[in-house]
Amino acid sequence: MRITRVLGAALLALGLAAGPAAAGSSPSPSASADGDAPTRAGTSFRTATEIDQGQQATASGSTGDYLYWSFPADTGQRPTVRATVKLPGAHGSETWQLDVYDGLRRRQSCQYGAQSRTAAQGAGSVELACVLRTVRGWAEPWANDPLPGTYYVRLTVVDLAAADLGKPVGAEVRVDSKDIGGAAAVDGSLGKPLVPGIAVTSRKDAAGAKGAVLSSFGSDDGWSSGWWSDRWVWTGIGAVLAALAGIGGYVLTRGSGRPSRVPPNV
Repeated sequence: MRITRVLGAALLALGLAAGPAAAGSSPSPSASADGDAPTRAGTSFRTATEIDQGQQATASGSTGDYLYWSFPADTGQRPTVRATVKLPGAHGSETWQLDVYDGLRRRQSCQYGAQSRTAAQGAGSVELACVLRTVRGWAEPWANDPLPGTYYVRLTVVDLAAADLGKPVGAEVRVDSKDIGGAAAVDGSLGKPLVPGIAVTSRKDAAGAKGAVLSSFGSDDGWSSGWWSDRWVWTGIGAVLAALAGIGGYVLTRGSGRPSRVPPNV
């Protein structure tokens, strides 16, 4: 008992001594995570500022400017684009609009969200949102379905008084995605994602030269378009359950076997 008490006291003392050291050595939340966030926007599709999902970008401009950003979206994701426009102190009623285009520069419709909103006279800011459809791995050439690749965000004012044209404004844009998974999976996949410069890079690779893609971002683990999705897991589970149900039904309905051939005693 005495040895046990001595060992327990020693372990307790070591734990108390190590506790403050562990607390002091734990990393504190870093403010540099948003330090690399873009602080400007492009003025066209070609000069669109690249942002990653989950990253908040800011920009300054003038009323009447077209502000462009671009972000990557992969198969099974449902992107949500949010934008906040900070208006000048004195202004009249003005309407702002948020548009999203895919890698082929086709305008994508929003499932829901305030894509266009009017700010009342003297309002300090206006908030916009657009929830896109789930990105598909493959679609017919004539379809307008969202496909994996680069997406462009355009923010601009569509209705305002002439006196408010050119006044300074600030903008904040953020893109987040929800992973839908196999519920929206389709058979087939794209040969290449809809990323700027992908065709140029493919020709250079075929010639044996190493080329750089014009777009510097994308999926860290590669674009996931392909035949695999989590619906195969649920298909396998369903098959196992069906087999077990068949075996259970057979066991319940087979009876006790052949009837006895021995005649009953009279």
